[in-house]
Amino acid sequence: QKEAGMIKADVHMHTDFSHDSESTPEQMVEGAIEKGLEVICFTDHYDKDNMDWGPEDIFEPEKYFDKMTQVQEKYKGKICVRIGVELGLQPHLGGYYEEFVKKYPFDFVIGSVHSAKGTDIAQKKIFDGRTDEEAYRVIFQEMLEDVEAYSGFDVFGHVDYVARYGREHEKEYSYRRFADEIDALLRSLIDKGCGIELNMSGLKYGLPFAHPHTDVLKRYRELGGELITVGADGHRPEHIAYDFHKVKDILESCGFKYYAEFERRRPRFFKV
Repeated sequence: QKEAGMIKADVHMHTDFSHDSESTPEQMVEGAIEKGLEVICFTDHYDKDNMDWGPEDIFEPEKYFDKMTQVQEKYKGKICVRIGVELGLQPHLGGYYEEFVKKYPFDFVIGSVHSAKGTDIAQKKIFDGRTDEEAYRVIFQEMLEDVEAYSGFDVFGHVDYVARYGREHEKEYSYRRFADEIDALLRSLIDKGCGIELNMSGLKYGLPFAHPHTDVLKRYRELGGELITVGADGHRPEHIAYDFHKVKDILESCGFKYYAEFERRRPRFFKV
């Protein structure tokens, strides 16, 4: 069922080309059609050198494009399917991703941070011997290093998703507590022409906010940031367009009049 006023594009989603999803591209497309979407973009994980994922956990680009091109053809006229990627940023990977992204015809590239100090944040080793606040600070600082090393992506993914993984989740997290680190990150992104995303998965994971927190969204807008995409970061069909009925209010309350979708790496803007 289409909901009035609901955004009809989900541009962050995963399939079994990602190590943490078991859903086929077809299952995800069918799920999106069922939800009344008109546009989707697959953004499977490509996390080179993540020490907690093996090399076998990242897809082979040629196979990925073969499959996704078939899926585009199969559903032509029913839904627009775009092909993107979610890169796992690390400070030493700047040159590698520069070449990687040039090589393949992605529609959309998300740059996300899934690891810090050489370990996968979701594995929680980064919290050993640190308070949540200390770990979050280390991660936000490394995010800035990642962006300084490589900014050839379109938007930066789920800015504050680290709040999912602390012992007490969002209890030791707020924009104010990390204002220096977050401001430095946002300024760098704006300076380099990169956007951010509104990622609805925070709500799915039980946090009282989507990513990033509305305080961060407002700050991004205040600093002059305008480029924002919308995705649910779904790994299963039922997570597609998660809580999308809340998107319009979130964006408007934070001062956004437009959101973007990317095709062939170019943004197209739509009224919220």
